[in-house]
Amino acid sequence: MTKTLFVCHGNICRSPMAEFVMNDLVKKAKMESQFHIESAATSTEETGNPVYPPARRKLAEHGTDSDGHAARQLRNEDYDRFDLLIGMDKANLRNIYWICGGDFDGKIHLLMEYAGDPEAEVADPWYTDDFETTWQDVLEGCTGLLEWHTQQQKIGEGTS
Repeated sequence: MTKTLFVCHGNICRSPMAEFVMNDLVKKAKMESQFHIESAATSTEETGNPVYPPARRKLAEHGTDSDGHAARQLRNEDYDRFDLLIGMDKANLRNIYWICGGDFDGKIHLLMEYAGDPEAEVADPWYTDDFETTWQDVLEGCTGLLEWHTQQQKIGEGTS
């Protein structure tokens, strides 16, 4: 089972969008038993809050439910609990490194690495108000992550 934690600044826009999109993709691929997916924030500003309403509306527009989410902050022990910690932008990565004390096992990545662009960031719609572009980036990154996981699984089974 791959345990994935998506991380952004407040855990009310980008990281929960990635959590719910990834859960939806995994469910459609009938691979739920192979994944455990959560999201977290690098800050405490939004702790306990639900998905930001425009992000929730964008998810619903694409048939993805985001009920039951409560923002939480990333903890040092999350590094040991998860196989992948995926940030939305480089500031998130710096904060993940700081909270987790480094990246000793190569677990920390940008989401857009999985979309083939290791330098790209998912823009924060809190500031851009462009939830459609964020949706598209999150979908592209999560789709790439699912493809990457499938390839890793084939390699692990000895097939290519």
